[in-house]
Amino acid sequence: MENFDDQETFRDRLSTISEEGKRLWVYPKKPKGKYYNKRTVIAILLQIFLFLSPFIKIKGDPMLLFNILERKFIIFGVIFWPQDFHLFVLSMLTFIVFIVLFTVVYGRLFCGWVCPQTVFMEFLYRPIEYLIEGNNSQQRKLDLQDWDLTKIWKKSLKHSLFFLISVLTSITFLAYIIGMDRVLEIISEGPASNIAGYLGLLAFAAAHYFVFAKFREQVCIIVCPYGRLQGVLLDNNSIQVSYDYKRGEPRGKHNPLENRQEQGKGDCIECGSCEAVCPTGIDIRNGSQLECINCTACMDACDAVMDRIHKPKGLIRYASERSIADGTKLKVNVRVIFYSTVLTGLLVLIGYLFTIRTDVETTILRVQGSMYQEYDSAHYSNIYLVQVVNKTRKELPIQLILEEPKGQIIMMGDPLFVKKGEVGEANFLVVLPKSVVTSSSTHLDFRVVSEGIEIEEMKSTFVGPNSLDRHDVGDEDEKEKSDNDSH
Repeated sequence: MENFDDQETFRDRLSTISEEGKRLWVYPKKPKGKYYNKRTVIAILLQIFLFLSPFIKIKGDPMLLFNILERKFIIFGVIFWPQDFHLFVLSMLTFIVFIVLFTVVYGRLFCGWVCPQTVFMEFLYRPIEYLIEGNNSQQRKLDLQDWDLTKIWKKSLKHSLFFLISVLTSITFLAYIIGMDRVLEIISEGPASNIAGYLGLLAFAAAHYFVFAKFREQVCIIVCPYGRLQGVLLDNNSIQVSYDYKRGEPRGKHNPLENRQEQGKGDCIECGSCEAVCPTGIDIRNGSQLECINCTACMDACDAVMDRIHKPKGLIRYASERSIADGTKLKVNVRVIFYSTVLTGLLVLIGYLFTIRTDVETTILRVQGSMYQEYDSAHYSNIYLVQVVNKTRKELPIQLILEEPKGQIIMMGDPLFVKKGEVGEANFLVVLPKSVVTSSSTHLDFRVVSEGIEIEEMKSTFVGPNSLDRHDVGDEDEKEKSDNDSH
């Protein structure tokens, strides 16, 4: 029992916090291997996309824009105005469900491969640190030594580059909100003309610098809600970076002259390579832990050691707890297929909703509380309100045509012109001959036209007198005619 307690003491505190409650700085060894090479390619592509996208325009607008202040979003050239907010909400709900199901099946794959925190830290800031201060041992030695000229210039250069990158990143993020043209305009005008903008930019840059220069892995451990949800979402069937304890235990130092199997030893040789490369300072051999971001650095390190001692790779690999416990290979089971199908279905659904989205939305409503009016001796009229949402990139002149039944549309006020991204509205009269209005509710068919092109077809109803009113009106007409004849 005592040995078990000793093995479980790692769970009493975070890997980056000492027994006294102080921060333990992590000095990870630079990883190398096939997984790291693949992650490097993905990280470079993501960073190129991030920094170049604000400069790319489609039909005069940014390719990507997330203007939360004005509720205007542009995704790969498609503009979404405030009137498309329902699509945004549905997208967020779909994204949340996608994240939950994806994590249940594939663990924290997102964290290790495409999370911005990981991409920036491991493939931008950390490489600069390796370049200036050396490997992990040299970095630890530099931090422990007294301040001298070498330490001053290395630290100054590193942190200057860190802050410069933070400023450039802040400018890029701002461009995603207000557009690169507006950002360049603010920069060219100087701080005097936009003090608030510059202060906000510097504040964001300072926060970004603090995260990657000082806070680092604590974001994944303490701040990130997704990391906290991991303990709830993962189960024994979730695929994650795992240590095969069945194969690796019991551990023992490597001796090339002995047969480990005959000595009752597992394949783990206690080299510590998996710990040395971990960016959050954990030992993956202790099992699934909050700090693990599934970055695969330990997998590459362990595979390299297994190669050197002529053992099969995969002592640390992508696996589920159940596959390791049962000693079976990871298989695509019904559960994985089902969840993957649901994920695909959600993406297809949201994609379909975006494809059926129209550039112009029209609503025609009879003015609330209004009744039919007798326009003249031969016609009835109803008053309507038309609202047009223009999601295109240009101003649209709007014309209404009454297709059925035959009648007349009389616009009230100026012709309707709707600016891009705005909602235009106008009142109009529909005038129908009395002979056409044969019931208290007559169906109307409208065509909405702009510059000779039909945009939409709309339906509404025309309110007329009911049958009792018509009978009374007929009696009064007959009585009036009789009176005239008698005179």
